Amino acid sequence: MSESGGPQTIKEFEDRLLEVAGGLPKRLKQCADYVAGNKDRIAVSTVAEMAEGAGVQPSAFMRFCQIMGFSGFSEMQKLFRESFVGGWPDYSTRLQHLREKAEGSPSALLAEFVEAGRLSLENLVKTVDPQAMEAAVKQLSEARMIHIIGLRRSFPVASYMAYAFEKMGVPAMLHSVVGRLDNHHAIREGDALLAVTFSPYSTETLDLVEQVRARGIPVVAVTDTVVSPLRRMGATLLSVSEVDFGAFRSLSATLCLAITLSVAVGTARQDG
Repeated sequence: MSESGGPQTIKEFEDRLLEVAGGLPKRLKQCADYVAGNKDRIAVSTVAEMAEGAGVQPSAFMRFCQIMGFSGFSEMQKLFRESFVGGWPDYSTRLQHLREKAEGSPSALLAEFVEAGRLSLENLVKTVDPQAMEAAVKQLSEARMIHIIGLRRSFPVASYMAYAFEKMGVPAMLHSVVGRLDNHHAIREGDALLAVTFSPYSTETLDLVEQVRARGIPVVAVTDTVVSPLRRMGATLLSVSEVDFGAFRSLSATLCLAITLSVAVGTARQDG
């Protein structure tokens, strides 16, 4: 911890965030949720921009920083700026040049999404815990049947994994909740559940995870923040931090993780 009591590493920051998030009032909880899903923005944003993103007043965001153990936003921002020193290729200069030359054009829009995807992929190696990844592969590869759920924005990821497992000969079932059909009775002893959900978290996904965990069935969760409700449900968590562009969020890192997990599980089953 720093002299003011704040975390000195990103890992300490995430641990502190997880520790305080559950007991925060509404406005400060908004700050925690926004920061958890947008840690990449802290180093380059003002306190006003972070507050706007969280939907709160700057004074509330400053209070959140103090609860995290920092004297204010500047000290919290310093932690993230120091963590990223030397880690950013000079793509931002080229991107800014493109914005100035062709702001609003399709090519500039493409460059924005490419940049968001690139940053997301760079963050992936930092956010996924290698031990959690090993545990997830073991649980899924040993399962009789892998049940997959991912709704709304998560559906492309879940459906791709179902496709990949089918191609690799891994028994898998995609739960889509189409027509409000509930297939949770298809999940039986010896199976495993793979849940994909991002903030704001799908109620249907959380309900299914809670049901199967109560029955002792292992759950692997691909989610976005360290304060995800899936953590308290006892799931093996694979955390992905995606960089968003306006109202849209890249799925580059999530799909990369999905491909990796699918291949690793398929390979483990063949080797076993």
